[in-house]
Amino acid sequence: MSDFLHRIASAPISWGICEVPGWGAMLPTPRVLSEMSGLGLPATELGAPGFLPDDPHDVFSVLNSVNMSLIGGFTPLVVHDATQEVETIAQAKKIAALFQAAGATKFITAPVTDWGWSEPHPPTAEELKQMNKIFTIVDEICGEHGLEQVLHSHVLTMVETDSDVQKVLDTCNVHWCLDTGHLAIGGTDPVAFAQAVFDRVGHVHLKDVDLSKVAPVMNREISIMEGVQGGLFTELGQGDVDISGVIEVLESRGYQGWYVIEQDTAITAGLPAEGEGPIQSVTNSLNYLKNTVAPKVGAHV
Repeated sequence: MSDFLHRIASAPISWGICEVPGWGAMLPTPRVLSEMSGLGLPATELGAPGFLPDDPHDVFSVLNSVNMSLIGGFTPLVVHDATQEVETIAQAKKIAALFQAAGATKFITAPVTDWGWSEPHPPTAEELKQMNKIFTIVDEICGEHGLEQVLHSHVLTMVETDSDVQKVLDTCNVHWCLDTGHLAIGGTDPVAFAQAVFDRVGHVHLKDVDLSKVAPVMNREISIMEGVQGGLFTELGQGDVDISGVIEVLESRGYQGWYVIEQDTAITAGLPAEGEGPIQSVTNSLNYLKNTVAPKVGAHV
């Protein structure tokens, strides 16, 4: 019997918690954590700066008070640019130490173009070589802190399109955060990815996508924030991504890691009343996982 349902967690972005100016209204941290724990979610990722305390021991205490733990967090690093190597390594060491002290297990690397998230370009052979070098160094840093590094392909990063993904797969040994939404947006079939590189999947983000709304984002006609505000990401099971197919492949192969419901959400109509807003969407996604996916993977509801 699969324990799939006990490995479902969530992330603050599913409650609209994002540091990007103009993203939307921010719910208070106590409310978000109360709603997460009330849904039976046992763990969360770190979220935007300010959502959880700066001191890692305080992070542990705050989450422990609601019977939750920290999985890890999204960590932008400049991995392809040799001129940023010193800063990147220093940042990786700092974040890894924080995660270890807070009881986390995953270091989720986002390969940004620069620290200001400039528009990416296809990585050159030399940049791929530098990526490989930095991934190896970050793997070593994570190993020293009891963490696993997982690479997160993502819109507006150096590993964005299917071509980028394949180049990294062919040249690097880094493990992956399989984000169903960002893979699909970039043109990679998440089910095929799970089948082809299962041994390198160390973490999973569950996102569903309305693919009819992808082109303006990928063509840089609108920002990812505008895409989110316009409904780019849907509740699980309501979009075009085969969420169930991905989970079925992973569970059939013996995946034992987390599935993080990470529906990028923006609250643009003021703070919702208690029991309304993001909690409803996450509840609907949980119900999809319980009612549609769990029976297919032999999980007890």
